[in-house]
Amino acid sequence: MSQENSESQEKDIKNEDIAIENETVNENEAEAPEVEELTEEEKLKEELAKEKDKFLRLFAEFENYKKRTSKERVELFKTANQEVLLALLPVMDDFDRALVEIAKSENEELLKGVELIHNKFSDTLKSKGLEQVEVRTGDTFNADFAEAITQIPAPSDDLKGKIVDVIEKGYKLGDKIIRFPKVVLGN
Repeated sequence: MSQENSESQEKDIKNEDIAIENETVNENEAEAPEVEELTEEEKLKEELAKEKDKFLRLFAEFENYKKRTSKERVELFKTANQEVLLALLPVMDDFDRALVEIAKSENEELLKGVELIHNKFSDTLKSKGLEQVEVRTGDTFNADFAEAITQIPAPSDDLKGKIVDVIEKGYKLGDKIIRFPKVVLGN
């Protein structure tokens, strides 16, 4: 009898499983027509939502494009003179060397005349955005702002690892260094 009970219980369980599966299939069949049978209004709303999303994405992409191109244009205007200014830097260096040599002579009028031309030339370059990179003897060397061309024994202990001499001035245009200063380091 216990075997008959267990067999009948197994049959009942199997029947319940089949009934549950049938209900699940019936529910799925009942849901399927609802999904497929969207009203015309719902289809149009769904299509409108897709088009709105597409439009917003396209609009955002266009806005990003406008911002990017205007930023590039501003950068181009800032550095448009870079090649011309780079070509004029050796002339500025020659003026600096000439001033040092003329200052050694005793001709005051010549010195004043060359200083006036030097100042006018320097002011013109500054008005175009050119600035000198400030590096002095005794400053700590930073490879991001200067170029070390050689090392020499430091004349004093406090100049070890620091700038001993500035060979060539450096210049920047806006925030961008267009010529790094050339320096000598003490070791």
